[in-house]
Amino acid sequence: MAQQHTATRSPWPRVGAIVLLLTALLSLIMIAFAWPATRSTVHDIPLAVAGPPQVTGQVKQQLESKRPGAFDLVTVDSTQEAERLIRERKVYGAIDLTSGRPQLIVASAASPAVAQALQQVAQGLEQSPNAVTVRDLVPLPADDPRGAGLAAGALPLVLGGIVAAGLLCNLVVGVARRVAGALAFAIVGGLALVGILQYWLGSLGGDYWTNSAVVALSIAATALTLLGLESLLGTPGLGIGAGVMMLLGNPLSGLASAPEMLPSGWGTLGQYLPPGAAGTLLRSSAFFDGHAATRPVLVLAAWAVLGLLLVGAAALRGRKPAPAETLEPVAA
Repeated sequence: MAQQHTATRSPWPRVGAIVLLLTALLSLIMIAFAWPATRSTVHDIPLAVAGPPQVTGQVKQQLESKRPGAFDLVTVDSTQEAERLIRERKVYGAIDLTSGRPQLIVASAASPAVAQALQQVAQGLEQSPNAVTVRDLVPLPADDPRGAGLAAGALPLVLGGIVAAGLLCNLVVGVARRVAGALAFAIVGGLALVGILQYWLGSLGGDYWTNSAVVALSIAATALTLLGLESLLGTPGLGIGAGVMMLLGNPLSGLASAPEMLPSGWGTLGQYLPPGAAGTLLRSSAFFDGHAATRPVLVLAAWAVLGLLLVGAAALRGRKPAPAETLEPVAA
């Protein structure tokens, strides 16, 4: 008599629990990506005001009364000083009142969203009844004047490290080989991504090799961190790391707008995660001759070193000698 196999059906409560879990996960993803974007606004944007003290004082009062908390204002005496602050990424722009006719100096390469917001604010100044002259001191490339390619590149930067760690953990055996694979992919992947952004899409300026090194450091920071978490915690560690990078790091990177335009505190947090640090560093290397690069370099290096330390700790734990067995004497 043939043996009959009856498939065990999942109980309905389990199906319902899975549906609720998937709904919660989907809602979390929606909140992570949509909330920072919908709450994006101008606050604490570093802005220089150049001109005589009596005129700059009036402008500062207007800005503080009309847009309280929107700007972190810095007063300078000359146009040259304002331009220096912009090139060094200490301010996003400047209102120049030195010539008697207001001029707005922006740097769209630092953030197209901030540059547009500054233009709207400058038009409302009492000192500018007519249209304010706008000068883009550090513009984006002519092939990508809106910075769309750089903003869209945020996701591949994150996914590169996540996918690399996931595949290496599943397809490569051996700690040293996984680390070597992650570093090799970071270098080759960085060369490829920057080649596309810089030479095909025309979204980046600056030196190709420097930009490639930035992207390579970003991929390595993410991949090594995830390798370390997987080495210590297994698959859950890999999932936790990927979730942090994707659901926190990517939306809070500020690459599509600016860290200062994200909800208060969250933009700062994003700059201490690999995606945010990578975005800031890539803008600095591509458009600002490396100014303001120290902090993001240290952040990315710290994450990469952390990943290596976690991998090393897991390797040492795996080499612990087993406790020696106690041998009992055998009776003659």
